[in-house]
Amino acid sequence: MIDAATLEDAVAVVTLWQRCGLTRPWNDPHADYARALSGATSTILIARDGAAVIGSVMVGYDGHRGWIYYLAVAPDRQGQGVGRTLFAAAEDWLRALSVPKIQLMVRSDNAVALGFYDAIGLARQDVVVLGRFLAAGGPSA
Repeated sequence: MIDAATLEDAVAVVTLWQRCGLTRPWNDPHADYARALSGATSTILIARDGAAVIGSVMVGYDGHRGWIYYLAVAPDRQGQGVGRTLFAAAEDWLRALSVPKIQLMVRSDNAVALGFYDAIGLARQDVVVLGRFLAAGGPSA
């Protein structure tokens, strides 16, 4: 079952993100979680098996395109269609806002994630991502 996350789901969802290797020391996943739930154009959708959180996806709209973050499926549930179901739910959430395009970023060395997104029909875009950390605590490179 896919439904909207609540503040009470935060610990379970952040723990899932950590188990799946999605968190980084320079990003506070609890702050990311709270920010997504408090925004009018973002949310987190979760997959449950009974009361257990087995997957999540953060989805948002920046006014120009939709973005996907933290798509995670419990390691023991991967390969069972949970990720595909979560991605489809995120697309539906964006379609309801009439968002014309969806994008996401994947680290170039994450072959498993790149393979998953290729398998569900996403295409690599001819884009270079540039960035800079604005707050202390980010990596120097």
